Amino acid sequence: MPLPEPYDSWFPDAPIDGTYGYDRAALRAVEPVPPPAGFGDLWHGWFAASRGVGPEPRLTSLGRQGAHDVYELEHTGTGGLRLRGWLALPSDGAARVGVVRGHGYGGREAPTFDRVPDDAAVVFPVARGLGALNTGVGAPDTAAEHVLHGISSVETYSLGRCAVDLWHAADALVDVAGDLPLYYVGESFGGIGALAVPWDQRFVGATFVVPSFGQHDVRLGLECTGSGEAVRRYVAEHPEARDVLRYFDTSTAAGYLRIPVRCECALWDAAVPPPGQFAVANAVPAAALELQEVPAGHAEYPGKEDDIALAARATRAHIARCLER
Repeated sequence: MPLPEPYDSWFPDAPIDGTYGYDRAALRAVEPVPPPAGFGDLWHGWFAASRGVGPEPRLTSLGRQGAHDVYELEHTGTGGLRLRGWLALPSDGAARVGVVRGHGYGGREAPTFDRVPDDAAVVFPVARGLGALNTGVGAPDTAAEHVLHGISSVETYSLGRCAVDLWHAADALVDVAGDLPLYYVGESFGGIGALAVPWDQRFVGATFVVPSFGQHDVRLGLECTGSGEAVRRYVAEHPEARDVLRYFDTSTAAGYLRIPVRCECALWDAAVPPPGQFAVANAVPAAALELQEVPAGHAEYPGKEDDIALAARATRAHIARCLER
């Protein structure tokens, strides 16, 4: 079948229709996955256990970048694992908010401040196994292997371990910058923030950009070009893994959010199918949700730079509103 407009001209050689046949109305109707038995207790328990781990941050100064002094950060996670990332503090004046800035499955090579206020202290965690800093630490370094690592057990699955690591990164930020209100920003793989944020009362708001790992009931039936394809193929051969995935569905976890949330969800995305993204947004209580529809995710398209700049301003404005509540 021909691709719908304007994607037929934007992506004429696309092997997959990134709309998957969903229009706006259908996307807003995608239901989140209900929680399995013990879902909330499991995540509450993991958060409580994380409180017993001291972050023991170690900083190495890298100089000033824009409005921030930047440091390489090393901190402790569960089981004594030492993870590296970056931490930035306002160069002039005290921080008003702490931002935990997640990343996609490409990892992170350096800090980026496009969505960060000048008066924010920021931690840029790098997921175990990924990026320039944590290759070989705690998980494989390729998306297809990383997304399956430990999938035989709820206790060992990589997505859960990476979500727990976000709490430890936040602990390191607070240890250095003080007891600040926290805000989460993450895109794609960084959607694991939806797994971590609901249980941590320090967070006052969040932005999820083309979030992954939502609505596995739908997602597992859709071929894609992202990490979800490895999961889809694995579950087809190992159906018992579906029971593990139920505890790591971001659409399920998003239903527990009680803070203001921005979701930027793509109408086209061959890497992270849009119904999974919108399931995350649809799970957030309507009064707390600010939804921005993005023409396409994980792809270049006309006007993308303007959309990115608009989204960055919207996130900074959302942070300001969250701090005023």
